[in-house]
Amino acid sequence: MKRVRITMDPHDIPLPPIYERMTRGAESLSRVHIVNWNVSEPPTGFLLWFYGDYQQFDAVLANDDAVEEYALLPRTDEECYCFLSGEVGPASRALFENFTRGTLLTVPPVVCHDDGSSTFTLVGTDSDIQGAVEGVPPGVDVTVERVGGERVTPDSAIGRLSARQREAVETAIAVGYYAVPRESTIEKVAEKLDCATATAAEHLRKAEATVFRALLAE
Repeated sequence: MKRVRITMDPHDIPLPPIYERMTRGAESLSRVHIVNWNVSEPPTGFLLWFYGDYQQFDAVLANDDAVEEYALLPRTDEECYCFLSGEVGPASRALFENFTRGTLLTVPPVVCHDDGSSTFTLVGTDSDIQGAVEGVPPGVDVTVERVGGERVTPDSAIGRLSARQREAVETAIAVGYYAVPRESTIEKVAEKLDCATATAAEHLRKAEATVFRALLAE
């Protein structure tokens, strides 16, 4: 059996509107995980984990036409589980079904990033993992983050960052944004990343929050 941790970026296919709102458009949520799912028959069911101002996100779920049913299950004031069922398009269903072939198992959680990508670990035979990586629909990029290892969950704070967040942090370090005293500005970071200043700041803020929480948890 083989273990592979991958990041999947469906940048060229339409994402379900609710996934867009949970990731690219969820200012109230700092972390989103997919804990479990069932795509055997429509409607698709998900168990999600939210960290942040999830009560503000309640209205988003209530007003989404694709969400047939949902329930927020609070754990703390900033953390809750969310059961959700609804319709997903053929492209999204194909992504999930691609990773249920043969011997494959997805080790939860699926970590959802603010750029729409997601990172997760697969366990299965070499041939089934290879087939799944090669079988993603056109328009989806797959990056192999790690092969093997002693643990199937992220074993470092940096490993929890999305590819774009890590790029933003590395760029900020390179231009001296984190130097003491500071040698550069967020505008310079944004210029290097070829994105808006607000976007660069958001990548760094979420990366910093992810790393600090991971370190404190460890």
